[in-house]
Amino acid sequence: MALVPCQVLRVAILLSYCSILCNYKAIEMPSHQTYGGSWKFLTFIDLVIQAVFFGICVLTDLSSLLTRGSGNQEQERQLKKLISLRDWMLAVLAFPVGVFVVAVFWIIYAYDREMIYPKLLDNFIPGWLNHGMHTTVLPFILIEMRTSHHQYPSRSSGLTAICTFSVGYILWVCWVHHVTGMWVYPFLEHIGPGARIIFFGSTTILMNFLYLLGEVLNNYIWDTHRSKDPKLNRYIIKCHQSPLKSLRSPLSLWVQSHGRGITDILLEL
Repeated sequence: MALVPCQVLRVAILLSYCSILCNYKAIEMPSHQTYGGSWKFLTFIDLVIQAVFFGICVLTDLSSLLTRGSGNQEQERQLKKLISLRDWMLAVLAFPVGVFVVAVFWIIYAYDREMIYPKLLDNFIPGWLNHGMHTTVLPFILIEMRTSHHQYPSRSSGLTAICTFSVGYILWVCWVHHVTGMWVYPFLEHIGPGARIIFFGSTTILMNFLYLLGEVLNNYIWDTHRSKDPKLNRYIIKCHQSPLKSLRSPLSLWVQSHGRGITDILLEL
């Protein structure tokens, strides 16, 4: 039995993101007053993505609790839609964007912090808030991936979605520069047009790589490729996903699905 139920962890993580967003929006920084406001920063967009994602996780848990034993097919259908939305958000947005923000921020920060997070910002953003935006995102999303299996979409649709997000944000950054004459991130001011194209292309490739990494990690954690029988895999995953069946073992579900008793199986051995 887990020391802390995953449902409680999700609520705690959601509350932490709400606190981070409220504290961040309360800071009066000059960049918040310019064109695009906070929405021109990928860090802020990522915080919103993570908050929405964990909000959907909490809503899914509540829906599972309310539909327990009801036998209402409509409620179960809506619950399946919520689970599908939760899984899609983790696969396409929460994991790749969250890991991208953490990795790229700290790599550039280690090289030269003035290129991405000037020391002047320390006067506005406390250290704990900086880590809340750029550090804790990674362990939080890994905890979610470890505590619940998530069904990834088809690889083609998933990669198309993450490419669309990446290109959309790049176009948004370029538009902000077109309107204001300033780049969202200071280091873009110090590189030429060719280098910017290479950088933007590399970020899109990295986003795609992180999507694939999340898919591989999800499969590795839950061993969905180790069993040769896909039906057995689905039943094992279903046990972990739904609190309604948390007291029923994967073996009992498998036996029930084939309409056979334990005695029939033992007689074949």
